[in-house]
Amino acid sequence: MTTSSRKAALAAVLLASVAFPAAAEPVFNRIASFPVAENLPADKDKLSVSSAEIITATDDGNTLIYSDSPLGAIGFIDITDAKAPKAGGALMLDGEPTSVTSSAGKALVAVNTSESKAKPSGRLAIVDVATKKIENTCDLGGQPDSIALNKDKTLGTIAIENERDEDVNDGKIPQMPAGDLVVFQVKNGTVDCGTIKHVALTGLTGVAPEDPEPEFVAFNSLNEIALTLQENNEIVIVDANTAEVKTHFSAGSVDLIGIDTKRDGALKFSGEAKGVPREPDAVKWLDDNRLVVANEGDYQGGSRGFTIFDKTGKLLYESGASFERAVAHIGHYPESRSGSKGVEPEGLEVAKFGDDQYFFLLAERASVVGVFKDTGADPELVQLLPSGISPEGAIAIPARNLLATANEVDLGKDGGTRSHVMIYERSEGEKAYPQIVSAEKDGNPIGFAALSGLAAVPGKPGMLYAVSDSVLSSQPTIYTIDASKKPAIITDALVVKRDGAPAQKLDIEGIAAAADGSFWLASEGYSERLVPHALYNINAKGDIKAEIALPKELVANEIRYGFEGVTIVGTGDDTTLWMAVQREWNDDEKGFVKLVSYNPKKKEWGAVRYPLDKTESGWVGLSEISAQGDSVYIIERDNLVGDAARLKKLYKVAISELKPAKLGTGLPVVKKTEAHDFLGELKAATNGYVLDKLEGFTFDASGKPYAVTDNDGVSDSSGETLFFPVELVGTN
Repeated sequence: MTTSSRKAALAAVLLASVAFPAAAEPVFNRIASFPVAENLPADKDKLSVSSAEIITATDDGNTLIYSDSPLGAIGFIDITDAKAPKAGGALMLDGEPTSVTSSAGKALVAVNTSESKAKPSGRLAIVDVATKKIENTCDLGGQPDSIALNKDKTLGTIAIENERDEDVNDGKIPQMPAGDLVVFQVKNGTVDCGTIKHVALTGLTGVAPEDPEPEFVAFNSLNEIALTLQENNEIVIVDANTAEVKTHFSAGSVDLIGIDTKRDGALKFSGEAKGVPREPDAVKWLDDNRLVVANEGDYQGGSRGFTIFDKTGKLLYESGASFERAVAHIGHYPESRSGSKGVEPEGLEVAKFGDDQYFFLLAERASVVGVFKDTGADPELVQLLPSGISPEGAIAIPARNLLATANEVDLGKDGGTRSHVMIYERSEGEKAYPQIVSAEKDGNPIGFAALSGLAAVPGKPGMLYAVSDSVLSSQPTIYTIDASKKPAIITDALVVKRDGAPAQKLDIEGIAAAADGSFWLASEGYSERLVPHALYNINAKGDIKAEIALPKELVANEIRYGFEGVTIVGTGDDTTLWMAVQREWNDDEKGFVKLVSYNPKKKEWGAVRYPLDKTESGWVGLSEISAQGDSVYIIERDNLVGDAARLKKLYKVAISELKPAKLGTGLPVVKKTEAHDFLGELKAATNGYVLDKLEGFTFDASGKPYAVTDNDGVSDSSGETLFFPVELVGTN
């Protein structure tokens, strides 16, 4: 495909991914989220690490079963009512479950029991789902990875990986002992251990023929097994009936054009990488001849997309950079992975819903699921679904129009989100996500992440400005948003510059737009990283014209959590900037933070005290301040996510209350009035997965209010950005 035709194809893909369908066209939307920590056994600490990784469903589609490697268990979720999943408990196993599938009321679990990577071992556990008891086990002769059953569930297969130790010889292969493939017979969900056969995989073409490193398995209806040898960049086709290798072929390499290749705090999709080995992880059959692979990479490659082959190795379709670029258009691109494998497509699921066959591509680092319609020729990207952090496995339940993803990262011990299972339903309606996308500029996506502050474009209803925070440390950006569109569209990006180059040492958390086209930016300092707490005056071209350092009375008591918003009150010589300080500084009474004032003309500083709400856990702080009419509106929130979130509110303070006192003296306390509770909207938008960082709020030129969440640049975050109009009562 030529560069021009690839760009044209990409444009079509992006149009399909964000355009809203006709009312009658079915779409996938998330309907529930389930934190798997709810399945922790009673004798486990509530913050014990648990993780949903590979997921399956019982034959009736009413129970989800997932492998939980760190807990050493499999977990169960009752989805009889898919919109209200219930904890089904966990079954502890003597080892590490690596994969799970289900048939006839049984769960077949591949369990790693290895003493070490040099001495691998494992077994297959057959579990009765109703009683949650192990009925039998079979020795596998090595460390298992992926498990799969054939169409009629009479045959099974497991990839025996015997994975390499990345701490030995810099992780280079070969590393003995070699892995292989096991094939076994299944009857009514049970396995006769005596039917297990081992398929040798050594001696095949690859990076290290003596160390195949099997990874993922899948059956077609002819009882042929497709198997990936990820580190060897090889795909093997095995006849399950005879337990013999039929053929194998290299997964090959890709030239990637239009990608971000550097981890440098900037999003620039203009780089190239030539000859990148695909190194596929998951593989699924699209029919008896075609198979699709997710090119995650694990050794020397990883081509950031997916590929469709026929079973002889003929290349039928290569996604190149198109999937990753589509991900960038919805703000899910992980800049910190640019120097490595980008979004890392890892998991796959294939299923037919009605007359349409789809495959679902899970991007581990972007925390997103690409929904592709299989056309028989070039696939069509129809949706990008938000998932939890690091989707690992997925299961489709077409009979119930359901899809579930298992998302492995658990940040409970750090006060963050827990591992989740997300449930989606296919039905008629509109796509709930994304709520904001970016256009292209100079032929590439406008990369965005961590939208932090909002401001109106003066005189232009429906148009807003937003800013990026320190996630884009080498590309501090002011974005222009057309909020009149659905989803909203980032139409332009203005890089903030110092002496003609992108400004360094900024953490922009607030923006205010002046009538003359200039901007005021509030930067949250971090002294340990030499980032100052400061105000910046920016001209319409993005150049810093003035940097206003904080006075010594403030700096003497600074902490990391500084200015989180800035707004303009008054006109002429009485123009005053008001900034919200996120948390208590060292001179603040607990439960009170400062609203700080600065008069640019008089160069005078002052402050008032703002009383914070109290919560039982986490911390509470301010995230935004925006003037409208005779009040300023302030976001007050906790730092909690998911089911733990309790406080996401908007308060207003009358401007007449803002009578700043001199810094270092007794500061007056302002009165606040609740203007809006965001918690219901956030729950409805994500169906239970409440995002913690509601960080932007403003009114457009017509007085219509909008809010936005900060996705932390997809770092320890699901990457979701919510952007939505807010219904307020009694604003002026």
